[in-house]
Amino acid sequence: MREMGLGLLASLFFSITFILNRAMELDGGSWAWSASLRFLFMIPFLLLIVLLRRGVKQVFIEIAAKPLPWIIWSFTGFVLFYAPLTFAAAYGPGWLVAGSWQITIVAGVLISPFLSASSRKEKLKDKWPVRSLWISLFILSGIALIQAQSFTYISSQDMMFILIPVLAAAFAYPLGNRKMMDLCDGRLDTFQRILGMLLCTLPVWLIVAGIELVQSGPPSVNQTVQTFIVAVCSGVIATTLFFIATNAARKNKTALASVEATQSLQILFVVVGEWLLLSSPMPNTYAWTGIFIIVAGIIMHSFSSRRKGK
Repeated sequence: MREMGLGLLASLFFSITFILNRAMELDGGSWAWSASLRFLFMIPFLLLIVLLRRGVKQVFIEIAAKPLPWIIWSFTGFVLFYAPLTFAAAYGPGWLVAGSWQITIVAGVLISPFLSASSRKEKLKDKWPVRSLWISLFILSGIALIQAQSFTYISSQDMMFILIPVLAAAFAYPLGNRKMMDLCDGRLDTFQRILGMLLCTLPVWLIVAGIELVQSGPPSVNQTVQTFIVAVCSGVIATTLFFIATNAARKNKTALASVEATQSLQILFVVVGEWLLLSSPMPNTYAWTGIFIIVAGIIMHSFSSRRKGK
C-alpha cells in the first residue's frame, strides 16, 4: 500500500507535464525545447542531492563498469519516453495525450515475463500476471471512454500523430525503468540511478537543444519558466517518487503492475488542471463513466496486490 501511495502522489506531479506541455504548445513553444530543457534543468538538482549524500563516485563506477547498457537503457527510459510525449502535445489537448499514455499500464504487464528471467528456458516457463493484465485492460476501457469525446473535433491524422508517439513512449518508459533496476541491482539508490541516466543522455539533449537553437532560436522566457516547473515537479519529484515505488515492488510482478497502474490517475488530474488553467471543457457523461472505471480499477489493483503479498 505504501508503494501505491507513492505511485498516486507521483501521478499527481506527473500530470503537470501534460498540462504545461500543452500550454507551451498553445503559446507557440517548441517540443524540442520542452523536452531538452526539462532534463537539462534536472541535472543540477540531482547532482546536488547525490553530492550531499556522497554518492557521486559510485554512480561513475557503475557507469564505467557497463557503459553500453547504461547508455542504451537510459536512452530508452528517458529519450524514447519523453521526446514522443512532448511531440504529441502539439496535436491534441493534454488530457488526450495523458489518456493515451495510460497504455503504459498494459505495456508494463506485457513486458514483465521477458525481463524477469535470466534464460530463454525460464522465460518460456514464466507467466504473465493474468489478474493484473485483466485489471489493467479494465482501466484502459475507462480511458477509452474518456477519449471518446475527442473524436468529434480531432482529425484522424492528428490522432495518429498522438497515438503512435505515445504508444512508443508507453513501452519505452517501463522497459527502460525495469532494465535499469536490473542493471543497478540495488547498488545505487533512486537519486543515484536518475543522475546516472541523466548523465548518459546528456549528449542527446544537448544535440536536440543545439539543433533547435540553430533552427528556431532560443526558447521564450515563458517556455523556459514553464519547463523549469515541469523539471522540478515531474522530472525530480514525480520521477523520484515513482522510481522509489517501483524499486520497492520490483520483486513482485503483481505489486509492480499495481504501482504502475496508479499512473492512470494522471488523466483525472490533467482534466481538472486543464479546466482550471486552460479553460478546457469538462468531460461529458461517457468520460465521467470512464473516470469511475479508472478509480475502480485502481482499487482492484490495490486489493490484488495485498492478496498476492499475503
